[in-house]
Amino acid sequence: MKVLVLNAGSSTQKSCLYEIGESLPNSSPEPIWEAKIDWTEQSDTELLKVNNSQGKSIEERLTTDDRIKAIAQMLNTLWRGQTQVISQLSKIDVVGHRVVHGGDKYHQPTLINAEVKDAIASLSPLAPSHNPVNLEGIEAIENILPDMPQVAVFDTSFHSQMPLPAAIYPGGKDWLDQGIRRYGFHGISHQYCLERVAQLLTKKAKSLRVITCHLGNGCSLAAIRDGISINTTMGYTPLEGLMMGSRSGSIDPSILIQLMRQGYNADQLEHLLNKESGLKGLSGVSSDMRQINDAIAAGNEQAKLALDVYIHRLRFYLGAMLTSLGGLDVLVFAGGVGEHQATVRAAACDALAFLGLKIDSNKNETNPVDADISTEDSSVRVFVIHTQEDWAIAQSCWNMVRESVKS
Repeated sequence: MKVLVLNAGSSTQKSCLYEIGESLPNSSPEPIWEAKIDWTEQSDTELLKVNNSQGKSIEERLTTDDRIKAIAQMLNTLWRGQTQVISQLSKIDVVGHRVVHGGDKYHQPTLINAEVKDAIASLSPLAPSHNPVNLEGIEAIENILPDMPQVAVFDTSFHSQMPLPAAIYPGGKDWLDQGIRRYGFHGISHQYCLERVAQLLTKKAKSLRVITCHLGNGCSLAAIRDGISINTTMGYTPLEGLMMGSRSGSIDPSILIQLMRQGYNADQLEHLLNKESGLKGLSGVSSDMRQINDAIAAGNEQAKLALDVYIHRLRFYLGAMLTSLGGLDVLVFAGGVGEHQATVRAAACDALAFLGLKIDSNKNETNPVDADISTEDSSVRVFVIHTQEDWAIAQSCWNMVRESVKS
């Protein structure tokens, strides 16, 4: 079965093609084709990078500013040119999409139809940087392959069993009727990390108390017990919780009231909190942790303050997840920062030393991948996991197609 995955973000469009046999492998296979469009390199062009399993690769600039047309050009590299891996696009069996917000209706991977598309669109105000571009990917496939089955895999699904006391905001009693509640995000990544750690430990996922730290440009933690997310840091939207690359995370709501009195409108506040805050806003340098570290090395005190605040808030929310669980068996780091920033991992772990958690500094510093970096006598196992959202989506698609054939 050939499964195409489209993973759209606000600044990138990542795609890959998997070829899966009669049974799912125990670990993530390499895709036979991968592509990425970077929308941020220049304002008037998009950078496309493609490679395949035969070692062929291309890098070129797309001249269109229409994302749907750009996706179509990207997909042409599947069956044309030096990165070709299939004879025609109709050889694809199913297309899976990461969709960030599924609201309170969609808790499982779902076959996409007009009703599902309308629901994704209606939830766009709650994930303005993501749901609209998720829809663009869906529509791009519809334009090229109108009869192709497409599956939405929702980032909110994994958190759908979160207990009501953790999910409900202490506002008006009619908020829940309006769908105003905590949903949580990065669920595909959190669930993958749980399952991968259980596999590496040769234990059942339901037997572990786990905190998963998805730290990228967007950041969230999840407290997982009995295989279920019982608490998480993101809420009604992906803005709540940890300090992030360009998002503020949680702040005193009265700050927004004060800014409104100064003349800010809703659109300006949304842009400020989602695009100009976090590491980027506080440092004045960048939302990229690598550039923050470079600035610190050059003596930039504001960048150092931004990192210190980032660490403080990471430790703060680790405490919240820990008390939700009542104990901890495994701590997991994933995402671009979680996987590649040893100093961030060390700082987070130092705050949990009172549990008997100890990490091996040599293991921590040597670019670990799907590896335990804790010492032998540590009371808590600490893993760095290369999260595989695309493979998790591909597995969901494979299972749905297999089930539909059986029925």
